[in-house]
Amino acid sequence: MRSNRAKLRTVSMAATLPMIAGALALGIPAAHAADNPGRDALAGTKPAWATARADKGATSDSSRVSARVYFAGKDAAGLAAYAKSVSDPSSASYGKYLSAKQAQARYGATKAQVAAVKSWLRSAGLKVTGVTQHYVSVTGDVAAAEKAFGTQLHNYTKGSKTYRAPAKAASVPESLKGAVLTVTGLDNAPHKSTHHDQLPPPETVFRNSGPFSSYYGSNIASTLPDAYGSKIPYAIKGYTGKQLRAAYGAGSYTGKGVRIAITDAYASPSIAFDAQTYAGKHGDAKWTTGQLHQVLPKKYTNTKDCSAAGWYGEETLDVEAVHAVAPAADVTYVGAASCMDNDLLDSLSKVVDNHLADIVSNSWGDIEANQTPDLAAAYDQVFQFGAVEGIGFYFSSGDNGDEVANTGTKQVDTPANSAWVTAVGGTSLAVGKSNNYQWETGWGTEKAVLSADGKSWTNFPGAFTSGAGGGTSKTVAEPFYQKGVVPDALAKANSADGNRVVPDIAAIADPNTGFLVGQTQTLPDGKTQAYDEYRIGGTSLAAPVIAAVQALAQEAHGGKALGFANPEIYARYGKSVFHDVTDHPTGSGLAEARVDFVNGYDATGGLTTSVRSLGKDSSLSAVKGYDDVTGVGSPANGYVDSYRKH
Repeated sequence: MRSNRAKLRTVSMAATLPMIAGALALGIPAAHAADNPGRDALAGTKPAWATARADKGATSDSSRVSARVYFAGKDAAGLAAYAKSVSDPSSASYGKYLSAKQAQARYGATKAQVAAVKSWLRSAGLKVTGVTQHYVSVTGDVAAAEKAFGTQLHNYTKGSKTYRAPAKAASVPESLKGAVLTVTGLDNAPHKSTHHDQLPPPETVFRNSGPFSSYYGSNIASTLPDAYGSKIPYAIKGYTGKQLRAAYGAGSYTGKGVRIAITDAYASPSIAFDAQTYAGKHGDAKWTTGQLHQVLPKKYTNTKDCSAAGWYGEETLDVEAVHAVAPAADVTYVGAASCMDNDLLDSLSKVVDNHLADIVSNSWGDIEANQTPDLAAAYDQVFQFGAVEGIGFYFSSGDNGDEVANTGTKQVDTPANSAWVTAVGGTSLAVGKSNNYQWETGWGTEKAVLSADGKSWTNFPGAFTSGAGGGTSKTVAEPFYQKGVVPDALAKANSADGNRVVPDIAAIADPNTGFLVGQTQTLPDGKTQAYDEYRIGGTSLAAPVIAAVQALAQEAHGGKALGFANPEIYARYGKSVFHDVTDHPTGSGLAEARVDFVNGYDATGGLTTSVRSLGKDSSLSAVKGYDDVTGVGSPANGYVDSYRKH
């Protein structure tokens, strides 16, 4: 199950959400199973948590299984190779994109392969419930699944719960060798679907209490205690498009002629009204007729498990942030039926199969420990098809820093860890009175509350609350574009061979220097719904901001798609087109004061005053050069223009 990055209740802070990530850079190869003659094993289909110690015995033969068998296509290795070369500015194939139809014809499954897979599954007693150009979905009992995939399904403990999983890697008949990429659904850890129901109403309104600064440092908290030897400013009310465009060097570019897609789960029932109202209130260009589109499923599932209403704010943030930075770009929102991997994969596939956009913003994810190689391969295949079509995917890197405070284990998030996406880290941003860029730190927050006598901050600087996700993957090999830029201390932290390091680039994420969002929400009476505004952050904000900046860059590039952008981004490293973000841009500690409603919406429950220290991202540090909080940095003046064709 995946989660959206921005959590909109209780505090203006983003919370990490679940998902699954990329495996090896080129997906999962099928390995011949010596212990299963006549069959070919699908490596990675037995999850790591399905150990002998956790084994609770065979799953009942009559239990039901819903699975997807993904096609490898006619040339999986060729797809990965072309995805690389078409994205690499040093390659002769650079920018020679294929149409969706051409990509499918060259690399997709053949009719004969599809027919053979369907025939094999039916012969085992499974019912085919759907066929797309990417997979065959089936249902049936455990006995039929075991017959089809040459394995036994057992129950295993995972944490405090028990899930089903294969006792050994699934396999396919030798006659289908090379036709099947992987199978998902044999384990039912967090990837299950349940009954469908209607979308719930918006959640209860969230509001920020004042006092505020209108720009960074405009309102100093003169009556509150010092922090780091001086008085500190109140948190801003929330930046708007004019400030972000100035900070990231938008110039006169607007994203005209560029198509951006946004994927999340579910769909806000008031998005068109909210987006237009927000634009009108904050000086953004008015949305034109047909500029905002929605591609939605016929039905929704798992609305309770996924907290469906919480995703409305995610869509609202993404749509309004993209439009604020790239006001002329065409925006298509592609809502998944739920926050489960299968549904999110379907949404990503809709973008690729129909080439709905060249740039795709995705503010959702999960921890790498929840990654299973089968799903990683399915995700990577979609990203590779996107790359050969000239489509770039941008994923938020996470909101819990190194994840130790959240999970007890240092790890990155997924799918931001995929070698085929642009992982977007986060910063704290200071914009001045004249919309001038002042500085950024790596986003990482420590919080201390005001003492009872109001004369000091209790246990200053306090405990870590949130920060940009980053670090070194344990499962994804180091991609070519990071070599020579990412320091060995990071790349080889988990393996002498080197691994993928996250993120690639960064933008505003700290909710204490966050973005103002307008959304229709349920008022405290529980009945009335009305438009309201609040400040929000998280890498849920950074991802759409970078996606919008890339739209400006594509416009500068003459409208030619930038595709998978990482090779181009890293090629610009060291060329003064990025803000080299560090934790101490002013040479001393930085902090802001915040006053919040205890109940989240008004003063009836009281107020709480705190100090938020900036640039303290768990064990991660933003340093000079590439780092695992901000990647190569944030876009500076000159970044967008560097894509201009001379």
